[in-house]
Amino acid sequence: MDWLTQLFKTLNDIVWGVPMIVLILGTGFYLQIRLGFMPLRNIVHGFRMIWRSRRPGDKADGDITPYAALMTALSATVGTGNIAGVATAIAVGGPGALFWMWMTALLGMATKYGEVVLAVRYREKNDHGQWVGGPMYAIKNGLGSKWKWLGTLFALFGGLAGFGIGSMVQSNGIASALHTAFGLENWVTGVGLAVLTGAVVLGGITRIGAVAEKLVPAMCVTYVICVLYVLGVYFDRIPAAFALIFEQAFNPTAATGGFLGSTVLMAIRMGVARGIFSNEAGLGTAGIAQAAGATRDPVFSGLVGMMGTFIDTIIVCTMTGLAIVVSGVWSSGATGAVLSTQSFEAAMPGVGKYVLAVSLSVFAFTTILGWAYYGEKCWTYLVGTVCEKPFRIFWTISAFVGAVATLDFAWLVADTLNALMAIPNLISLLLLSPVIVKLTREYFARKEQDR
Repeated sequence: MDWLTQLFKTLNDIVWGVPMIVLILGTGFYLQIRLGFMPLRNIVHGFRMIWRSRRPGDKADGDITPYAALMTALSATVGTGNIAGVATAIAVGGPGALFWMWMTALLGMATKYGEVVLAVRYREKNDHGQWVGGPMYAIKNGLGSKWKWLGTLFALFGGLAGFGIGSMVQSNGIASALHTAFGLENWVTGVGLAVLTGAVVLGGITRIGAVAEKLVPAMCVTYVICVLYVLGVYFDRIPAAFALIFEQAFNPTAATGGFLGSTVLMAIRMGVARGIFSNEAGLGTAGIAQAAGATRDPVFSGLVGMMGTFIDTIIVCTMTGLAIVVSGVWSSGATGAVLSTQSFEAAMPGVGKYVLAVSLSVFAFTTILGWAYYGEKCWTYLVGTVCEKPFRIFWTISAFVGAVATLDFAWLVADTLNALMAIPNLISLLLLSPVIVKLTREYFARKEQDR
């Protein structure tokens, strides 16, 4: 087992090394250039599209509303990465890592936009008459049969990664948080998670979407309000916190307190890796959810879908990161959820750890639901719809297993598979970028004519 762990550690260092950072950021930058920075210029318009997407219209074709599809995608992305992931990035890379998370998100908006546009453009109906899509279908239907192997690789990596990063790692985080804060036994949490997960997942995308569109907005707003309280306590430190973030994004972070110091390269690496882990721009997963959304145009879905990256990272992750920096606990030597808990406890003594534990639990639970759909669609692409029911049952069981097991190795494997998922997706985005640009120009040309 030791040699296998070391093998994956070595592989993880390779796949999350400089080449991957260049590929992810480079793809986002390339798409932003090709699109004339349209995603950045249309952030306000994107929020309006989210509001409109609640009722897509009679001519729209799909299984759920684009709003429900966005909330399903957000349910998968707004998870432990927004709490534990941000804290880990700062604990290892220093406050400057938060700046590189922002850059990853701003460039990633173009990446996420392209993923969704292609997913909707090349989606197809399965045996049940439901719309399915994502990078594997974009590769198969957009690049042709000679590239089908690349789509198969994406589906395989995604199908395997889902059980780790999307289920067991999340349930393990919930169990740890509830045990630390409330003394709840892990097996009790596991049973509860299995019951709740099964009740939702066994109903498929319709039930997942229905739960997500109610739970996700509520949890995001509630969490932001809690963090705003923390920031209010340390209001006078906010300008200095921003100055520290920008300064250490381009300068090595010196050792202080329990913080051992960090290089600029480490700040970039942690910011990009944890940013991708949180918002999933570049992994291609959001397109899987958005392909099920009722829509009249791929670009409309893309405008809605790209806002998931903005909400996840620029809003939610920034809230967590600022709370950690302004409270001064970032240099304590703690990492992960423990560091985030310290920032809440500093502002809300005796209460903060409970608030953080509940927030992390809800975030992680919605991730289990969102990734259940992603994983299912990866496996149905590989072996057909016959695997749907068995997959949902195994997924429900995995939520229990994750809560009671030690998952250091599972986390390592899933993190590696996440990077391997990104490679086929990013290749297809670059090769199909002319299609993305063409559809975008046609959409906005029609909008100009309609004025």
